[in-house]
Amino acid sequence: MSKEQTFIASIDQGTTSTRFFIYDKSARIIGSHHVEFTQFYPEAGWVEHDPMEILESVRSCMTKALDKATADGYNVDSGLKAIGLTNQRETVVVWSKSTGSPLCNAIVWMDVRTSSICRKLEKELPGGRTHFVESCGLPLSTYFSAVKLLWLMENKEEVRAAIKKGDALFGTIDTWLIWNLTGGVNGGIHVTDVSNASRTMLMNLQTLDWDKATLKTLGIPAEILPKIVSNAEVIGKIAKGWPLFGVPIAGCLGDQHAAMVGQACRRGEAKCTYGTGAFILLNTGTAPVKSTHGLLTTLAFKLGPKAQTNYALEGSIAIAGAAVQWLRDSLGIISSASEIESLASKVDCTGGVYFVPAFNGLFAPWWRDDARGICIGITRFTSKSHIARAVLESMCFQVKDVLDSMHKDAGEKGEVKNEKEEFLLRVDGGAT
Repeated sequence: MSKEQTFIASIDQGTTSTRFFIYDKSARIIGSHHVEFTQFYPEAGWVEHDPMEILESVRSCMTKALDKATADGYNVDSGLKAIGLTNQRETVVVWSKSTGSPLCNAIVWMDVRTSSICRKLEKELPGGRTHFVESCGLPLSTYFSAVKLLWLMENKEEVRAAIKKGDALFGTIDTWLIWNLTGGVNGGIHVTDVSNASRTMLMNLQTLDWDKATLKTLGIPAEILPKIVSNAEVIGKIAKGWPLFGVPIAGCLGDQHAAMVGQACRRGEAKCTYGTGAFILLNTGTAPVKSTHGLLTTLAFKLGPKAQTNYALEGSIAIAGAAVQWLRDSLGIISSASEIESLASKVDCTGGVYFVPAFNGLFAPWWRDDARGICIGITRFTSKSHIARAVLESMCFQVKDVLDSMHKDAGEKGEVKNEKEEFLLRVDGGAT
């Protein structure tokens, strides 16, 4: 006899791995699967993903999670009500509308190849680095999707030709996945949600639509952009050829916004997700708050087409858990990420060693894409335990910088404190 029949599921497409979870009506996980995929580093500071490999990782995770739940007696096929999607933000894909094939690898959010484009725009635009802040809340930076798209338009003939022919579609990873999940070349739905759109530099934070003046300034054609929807609405149904055919996709948020919803952050409350990077978001309520201390003004969530829009202040840190992966994969100091804790615990301090993980520049609150990583204070006394501890402490120092800025921007009235007058930071993510 099969077990209870009501389920929901979620796709979590991150920077280094993809996951799929199936939940019962008590929010217990009854099936899940996790797949890592390839990171490409063609040049120093460049990071790419293969969009087709990401697509296959989603298919594999869905299939294997479903198999596990079915083996445990759950009839997911008939009881699954909806699927939600969360994804790495700012990473861009351009693909052919007619063939469904990517026109090149995806450029990942931490990639810094666009630094020369950013410098050029800073010089040319009257507002310099903050030219678009009024409309989108974001400074000119290699981080955001628009400059990655500009680089592709300038440097990839396939992209230029497809745009000219009217055969190109642009999107962040949510858009790429939803288009394929809902049919691809056979009627796939070309959409993004407000949280992902708010990270492109192209969406107006007030109108929640593509900003025409920005598109004109940057020379980006509106016809390649997806339609913007809210975070909680039925977008479309899973197409034939995929596991769970016919199930509606009913929600989509960028990963950090999804974590904010999952942590139930109301106005004045904040969370930090320690993953590949670290991302601290403070819910500022229904009005955007302009930062004067190096943070981003961004959309938090909009839970339905007619729901109120919530905004956030965000401090984005490019490298957190990724520094641990670097110790494992590039230096071989550890053989698995979990080993770093015991290694760092062998010493009670770093012995004067400090580590700055600016592998791809520094994000908030410094916004220096020319910064590079350093490890200082090394002596003959220094061991790999001291370096491991310094790597872990680097996450703390970076988060402290962001929180200091956040306290200044939000002010006393913008933060919720407990009865002891403490500001509580909710935390999650693999590195916790």
